Amino acid sequence: MTSENQELRKAGLKVTLPRVKILQILESDGTHHYSAEEVYKTLLEQGEDVGLATVYRVLTQFESAGLVTRHNFDGGHSVFEIDRGEHHDHMVCLESGKVIEFHNDEIEELQKRIAEEHGYELTDHNLVLYVKPKK
Repeated sequence: MTSENQELRKAGLKVTLPRVKILQILESDGTHHYSAEEVYKTLLEQGEDVGLATVYRVLTQFESAGLVTRHNFDGGHSVFEIDRGEHHDHMVCLESGKVIEFHNDEIEELQKRIAEEHGYELTDHNLVLYVKPKK
């Protein structure tokens, strides 16, 4: 049994060809953040007959099952990445749209300290830095 089949079953999803193909695309590059349209275009390039509505539906199912995380970086445009359970933050290049993942222990500690200074315990956060190349 392939790892994709096992992941789908573990998430409580029935193994179907569209689900397997979409999961393979998302797992093919561990740092890429795919829009539904990019997944659909990749499927077309691979000769797969999967509709855009199916791609949206499967990505939403994956999100509900905890397989992927949805991000809305720019103007409500959603992108998806495999949820590997490891926290990281993002930088988004305003010129190219490229998404860069990073982790910084100093930033993590500072956020916890700020929450504590205001009488709170930090339970989760989402940090996105919008950047542009230096000229």
